[in-house]
Amino acid sequence: MSHMLGIAIESLVAVLLVLTIVYCILLNRRLKRLKADEHSLKATIAELITATEIAERAIGGLKHAVRDVNENLGSQLMAATEMSEQLKKQLAEGDNVVRRLSRIASAARPSESEVVAPVSNISGAKAVAAAAQAFSERRRSNGLAA
Repeated sequence: MSHMLGIAIESLVAVLLVLTIVYCILLNRRLKRLKADEHSLKATIAELITATEIAERAIGGLKHAVRDVNENLGSQLMAATEMSEQLKKQLAEGDNVVRRLSRIASAARPSESEVVAPVSNISGAKAVAAAAQAFSERRRSNGLAA
């Protein structure tokens, strides 16, 4: 009986060793897959780092471009504001000139009691007065002298 007990124990140890070997083979396969996944993960991380560096350089370039554009637009905006002020002054002066010309033209018109001048001079003065009046009215209605 002790001989049978020894064989049973030896058989049990052999079965457990076979199970251990099978389990070790399974673990080895899983470790190989894990190592392969680790290599692909390292490659993915390296690509992400490269893409991040490229994006950081692009962002830096964009910041520099925005700074340049902001400076250029600021100076152009200041120049446009100055030009607008100059144009306002010139338009006001032009409006004053048109008013004076209109007054001069209306003063130059002969009254009915005055002696009639030659036809060519009267028609020329009337034409100038009419043109000045039309110019003045157009200026007032459009806000621009055209």
